Amino acid sequence: MATARKQAQAGATTPPGVSVAHAAAHNGATIYSVAERAGVSIATVSRVLQGAGTVSAKTTQKVLDAVDQLDYVPLGAARSLAVRHHEAHGLVLPELSGPYYSELLMGFESRAAELGQSVTLMLTEGKADIARSVRQLATHVDAIAVLGSAAMPPAVAKALHGKKPVIIIAGAPQDGIESVGAENAHSAQKLTEHVLGHGRRHLLFVGDPDGAPDISDRHAGFVAAHRAQGLEPAEPVRVPFREGEGEAVAERILAGEITADALVCANDELALSIMSHLQDAGRDVPGDIAVVGWDDVMTSRYVRPGMTTVRQPVRELGALAAERLHQRVHGAELLAAPRVLPTQVIIRGSCGCDARPSTPHPPARPDGIRPPPVPPGAPDLRPPTNSNSPTNSTNSNTPEAPSYHHLHPPKSPARLEEHTRK
Repeated sequence: MATARKQAQAGATTPPGVSVAHAAAHNGATIYSVAERAGVSIATVSRVLQGAGTVSAKTTQKVLDAVDQLDYVPLGAARSLAVRHHEAHGLVLPELSGPYYSELLMGFESRAAELGQSVTLMLTEGKADIARSVRQLATHVDAIAVLGSAAMPPAVAKALHGKKPVIIIAGAPQDGIESVGAENAHSAQKLTEHVLGHGRRHLLFVGDPDGAPDISDRHAGFVAAHRAQGLEPAEPVRVPFREGEGEAVAERILAGEITADALVCANDELALSIMSHLQDAGRDVPGDIAVVGWDDVMTSRYVRPGMTTVRQPVRELGALAAERLHQRVHGAELLAAPRVLPTQVIIRGSCGCDARPSTPHPPARPDGIRPPPVPPGAPDLRPPTNSNSPTNSTNSNTPEAPSYHHLHPPKSPARLEEHTRK
């Protein structure tokens, strides 16, 4: 009688003699099929999925194993009705230690708050089974945004497909899942070409191209710039994207293990760490070695020399992901093409450009920024001063060519006071 009642609750199409768990594999898992597979009541399954903490570890594990085996994900609408709360979105990040992650989080959370959504943050660092953690998160939220591809393996994507809206940020696109990201390869090529234009010929890419799709694209741009000039690029210096790794690279340079006259770093965190450590050891940047980065974090504007880098719209990426999840939860169609936001090469002094020109300034562009003179031999990447020149398209479905800005480092408070007295 109990089995028949479960079959009736799971769906009238379940044939006689076929278990609910077996039917779930064909008709979509339900809380009843999870309960049968685990050998517990549906109330116990509900308590485990809600994280009540009142179920023994052994029983909890049985329920989670059943959830994995059946690819069970509660429907967001039903979950929201059951617990009577507003729309909730999950955001999966590796960690929060770097400026990139905090910018992304601020963009996502700010837009979510504007749309009346709550945000549940999950950090993957230190988790043994990231896929399972993401699936557990899916039982508590209506939609999920994931940074990178590591936390969204194909098995998890398949389990969530058609049940929860998912967006991958700066990761490899997957069938049935939207993705948003920033343009990488073209800007990396232009940045590398600019460094080569200073006469540097022993460039190294610092970062692991296998670590993430966006880093792979940046390395591809680095390689393309070399081969366009008939040069063979050196093998990358494969390191994680952490401050301490930058110091280790600088020590290898100081010890003579690495020889280069320019470093193209995968992010600003590495670039700033390397530059600071080399300067502390008495090396001249960019005289002895040029260092350029990626992200344009705030510190890049205030170090001396200013960091030449690529500005990417990190906060805007977070906001776009929150916006699209909200739209998908409310019935918007899946966008098959990735959304790609443009990036911008920012020229300061660490590449070898003169950050404080003594000659008169060139004419200002309409936006008021005055680019410094281009050193002899370096390609002129300055934007045209013609106010009628076309601006970048705002269509974010296709990669856009990067724009270029030469920026002066901001004056220190003392220099501002002196300038005011004059």
